[in-house]
Amino acid sequence: MRVLVISVHPDDETLGCGGTILKHTRNGDEVYWMIITKTDKTLGFSEKFIEDRKEQIKAVAKKYKFKSVFELDFLTTKLHAVDFNQLIEKMSLVINKIKPEIIYMNNRSDIHTDHQIAAKAIMSCTKSFRYPFIKKILMYECISETEIAPALPENLFLHNVYSDITEFIDEKLEIMKIYSSEIQETPLPRSLDNIKSLARYRGASCGCNYAESFMLVREVF
Repeated sequence: MRVLVISVHPDDETLGCGGTILKHTRNGDEVYWMIITKTDKTLGFSEKFIEDRKEQIKAVAKKYKFKSVFELDFLTTKLHAVDFNQLIEKMSLVINKIKPEIIYMNNRSDIHTDHQIAAKAIMSCTKSFRYPFIKKILMYECISETEIAPALPENLFLHNVYSDITEFIDEKLEIMKIYSSEIQETPLPRSLDNIKSLARYRGASCGCNYAESFMLVREVF
């Protein structure tokens, strides 16, 4: 089975579906990683931060045993300024090359504008009549982005699919530590305690110790 994990920003994949990625690789699936944005000095990031992030991506890719990593290199926080057709074109090239059966993507109503724009583009890149090889699309939640969105009906993350990650929760947290600059102290959202607590809470909803939850966008079987 070919699986494509899409991250608007590196770390989204671990927050949203890190345990599920580990499960896929353990099961022998081919898992690919698409990263949409990058940091840059023009945005105020230091050379050290940029180099550290490159090394973090390599380390995370190795941990997950991704078959390939595709970096689209759009500037982070600037997707609103990108020609939408260009975004779709670059995504489509990757999707058509991999021909994934399952896609994991950011939630379309996260508070981060990059996530919203990317999700809209991904929907355009996964139309069933153009990409018939895609059998399932799942949106994942990113703590500090998904739950922070205004509590309006159109922003609800309606999780209706669960993945038991009890065997993988500790490894997920270890991988998250690679993104050292993204870890926060308790009680802030991206503390390791809160990441684990969310998995525990999702697990309580489906009868296991730890879980990741998803919103099913489309499934063909």
